[in-house]
Amino acid sequence: MLETKDLILDKGRFEDWEAMYRNVWRHPESARYMQWRVTDHPEDAPDRMRRNIQWQKVHDTYFVYLKTTGEAVGFAGVERISPTLWEEGGVCLGPDFVGKGYGKQILQCLLDYARAGGAVQPPNCMTTQGTSIPTREAKKDSSPTAGSTAPQRIGWTTGTAGPTGS
Repeated sequence: MLETKDLILDKGRFEDWEAMYRNVWRHPESARYMQWRVTDHPEDAPDRMRRNIQWQKVHDTYFVYLKTTGEAVGFAGVERISPTLWEEGGVCLGPDFVGKGYGKQILQCLLDYARAGGAVQPPNCMTTQGTSIPTREAKKDSSPTAGSTAPQRIGWTTGTAGPTGS
């Protein structure tokens, strides 16, 4: 379990399938920057939840819960590529939970987690359709590198570490 000021990042629980469907999986705007398809029918959500729970058993991925209510409102994760190199595995919040500073809290939490796990430079951020993490800054800038400096924007310093992704 990981924690921010307003959020808890924790492994998914089956009973949260309805909240994930309602808040995230049924919304095309949530899937826009992600590599998954929208779940069109609520009856498909329990099976999706089972698959997510299995995936989370072997990956550093988490559902995002509001501290105030315990409601599942998104998911996020990182993946260790080598002892010192990590990759961002996606940050996704339902549309009703965007613009509240939660993305920044999640990113900071994941960066701290990766650093504690041995990362010496910020995790590689995936780029899809001209942006990586769809931060407010990235939405304003549709250039091919929009969002790629999100770790630096929240204070990650790389020291003398070289570029990644080769």
